[in-house]
Amino acid sequence: MPDVSLPLALTMGDPAGIGPEITAGAWRAMRQGATPFAVLGDAGLIGRHDVPVREITTIAQAGDVFAHAVPVLPVGLQAPVHAGRPDSTNAPAITTSIARAVELARNGQAAGVVTNPISKIVLKKAGFPYPGHTEYLAALCKVSGREVMMLACPELRVVPITIHVSLRRALDELDTSVIIAATRTTHAALQRDFGIAAPRIAIAGLNPHAGEDGSMGTEEQTIIAPAIATLRADGMDISGPWPPDTMFTPAARARYDVAMCMYHDQALIPLKTIDMTQGVNTTLGLPIIRTSPDHGTAFDIAGRGVADPSSLVAALRMAMQMAEHRNRS
Repeated sequence: MPDVSLPLALTMGDPAGIGPEITAGAWRAMRQGATPFAVLGDAGLIGRHDVPVREITTIAQAGDVFAHAVPVLPVGLQAPVHAGRPDSTNAPAITTSIARAVELARNGQAAGVVTNPISKIVLKKAGFPYPGHTEYLAALCKVSGREVMMLACPELRVVPITIHVSLRRALDELDTSVIIAATRTTHAALQRDFGIAAPRIAIAGLNPHAGEDGSMGTEEQTIIAPAIATLRADGMDISGPWPPDTMFTPAARARYDVAMCMYHDQALIPLKTIDMTQGVNTTLGLPIIRTSPDHGTAFDIAGRGVADPSSLVAALRMAMQMAEHRNRS
């Protein structure tokens, strides 16, 4: 159970991306609030963005420092950083920042983990064996296979049942058991971490018009409908399969608390279209709380002073809200 009086652990992300800049912006927006965080990264890199920084030796010191400076638990970089020019030489620092943040949360020293954006390509060039943050966090928490990625903004929550794979591979991986497992994890998390006593869950179809009685595909009948029947037998409030092209209208969204989607873009396109600024990525199924901004490293604008910290601020606030709900459960 997380202690909500503890600070959040914020990872560095890719140091050549917008992570340092949005970290500075998030501190400016939140320094007078009740949600302190400590950055596991390089103090000088954050200080480039006209904010005071102070290195600390333990995350417990963050609360005393936060109102006056960005608290930084140092993680050494292997190479100089040039904004917008990613370097795989710094991959060990990026992954070390994540691993240390997870350790702090698992040891009860941080209320949760918030991760700045990483570049999968940069890490892959350095031999990183995971498809992305979500899978690496699950491995660090020793729950690989149980992780579920949820994206949320004030108007919508979505869960892609298949995630960081090609669309062709996603179709091969989609089966009844995967839908059931992801939905059960999501249902439990909505109750525990979001305070929704009886979650309403919408299951998307895969094909146009949800297959239209098999004329446009039979996966709704052979894969999705059996999952819905099992989940309803568990006592969950499940609806679907919904035609994907109409389930994200304002009227439709009012009828559910989360949309379970069959593949990555089916989930992320509507959420990012509706509200990318306030979008938050959170990993369900972990023993710790983890959130992240719902955008990437943005190397193209890094160092220009134009990056919007709103999604990181939303991620930090959501992490603390989740900790508060989990503390009550």
